[in-house]
Amino acid sequence: MTPDLKSLQGKRALITGGLGFIGSTLAHRLVELGVDVTLVDSLIPEYGGNLRNIDAIKDQVRVNISDIRDEHAMKYLVQGQDYLFNLAGQTSHVDSMNNPYTDLDINCRSQLSILEACRKNNPGVMTVFASTRQMYGVPRYLPVDERHPIQPVDVNGINKMAGECYHLVYARVYGIRSCALRLTNTYGPRMRIKDARQTFLGVWIRNILRDEPLKVFGDGMQIRDFNYVDDVVEALLVATLSPESSGNIYNLGADDHISLKDTAELMIEVHGRGTYEIVPFPADRKVIDIGDYYGDYRLIHSQLGWRPTTSLADGLQKTLDYYRVHYAEYV
Repeated sequence: MTPDLKSLQGKRALITGGLGFIGSTLAHRLVELGVDVTLVDSLIPEYGGNLRNIDAIKDQVRVNISDIRDEHAMKYLVQGQDYLFNLAGQTSHVDSMNNPYTDLDINCRSQLSILEACRKNNPGVMTVFASTRQMYGVPRYLPVDERHPIQPVDVNGINKMAGECYHLVYARVYGIRSCALRLTNTYGPRMRIKDARQTFLGVWIRNILRDEPLKVFGDGMQIRDFNYVDDVVEALLVATLSPESSGNIYNLGADDHISLKDTAELMIEVHGRGTYEIVPFPADRKVIDIGDYYGDYRLIHSQLGWRPTTSLADGLQKTLDYYRVHYAEYV
């Protein structure tokens, strides 16, 4: 049974990565629900934080410009919070291979620091960790469920796996309520579009608005699933409010999985014009490509009542509508 989100009213929530794509969208939703919200973000240019993301609520939230690698800051920030949405991270798979130590610091070591801050200063906080489907590696079967073997194909997947495991260990050993959501391709308003550090859809949005062709790697037949950001935010909230989520891992996913070629054609159809090109994989991306992937989200649906409600066509329409107005703020 889906929990009543109205019970969040008057609670306090901390969002790491709160000026980023998902974090800022979550912040808007929490403000609507009457939550006292604090956002922490480093605003490091490569990682997607953007003050424009909170223009509409900037007077209704607290913003702390800080790096989650700063242990002293996190000790202070976690105090008094009812919920911690741990969304900060390095998301680029290519960057993780080119600069593995930075990825290790942000996606692994800093997660341990955050949990230590909770253990010592606020052991009663409920934490939801934004994990990734990338840790599954190349799927052995489809759809991929939570029992699928873990075999990451890049440094990012390994470090995110470690961060996830830290949360589950702290839940089991110290009683710090934590769960992890393995996100798939999240898209929507406020996403990074200047490059592919968050998702290739961001670059496609940029290109189609510039009347430049969408570049589809490989043969374009790779299957993917996509979640509109509002659906992901609802999953985060449901996981936070459901007592049975603690200590568990949940896949997100969608019903309308689709090839990359068909995704490009759908985006062009929604936009009303555009072209795409089938191009060879860049070498640095080919070696970490996972082929076909779509997730099995039946566990989170059966236990917590969540399921995606936004079709890819509708989500792309909403996203394009947003960037037609706000394009200059994101490039």
